[in-house]
Amino acid sequence: MATKNLMNKDAIEKLKELAEKARICMMITCLEERPMPSRPMYLQEVDDEGRLWFISDKTSDKNSQLKQNAELQLTFMNDSKSEYLSIYGKADIYSDQKSIDEHWSIMANAWFDGKEDDSVSIIGVHPIEIKYWDTKHGKIIDMATMLYSALTGDKSVDGGVSGSLIV
Repeated sequence: MATKNLMNKDAIEKLKELAEKARICMMITCLEERPMPSRPMYLQEVDDEGRLWFISDKTSDKNSQLKQNAELQLTFMNDSKSEYLSIYGKADIYSDQKSIDEHWSIMANAWFDGKEDDSVSIIGVHPIEIKYWDTKHGKIIDMATMLYSALTGDKSVDGGVSGSLIV
């Protein structure tokens, strides 16, 4: 797998592409604890500055944990395409109506009584370090090329790209 680090606009485009395809990630808080608290979260969007946006309950454990320590880890996986993201970042929690209106999704009605629900908050994640793995052809071709390489010893097979995204 080749290494390709991307910066600025190219990095944000790749982040947006991979994260918004996967949509669901594991959000890990309290990075110093063992076991680390983690839970699945639905990504609303990646904005043009590379911030990731989520809807959350103000009274949730994750909100309480992020208020004490804003550092977190997000892991995305689009297994069918063999695309992966690992994002270390810092979170900000917003509860103002403007932020809620801006990032609201109809899907959030499954957990809240509309965007005026007093328990709604928005989590914005500013990435500090992003690592990505992106196979060139998807899972089936990727597995076939790995098998070919293992059987023949040919390491020149193009299995995709991985690297850092610097936003």
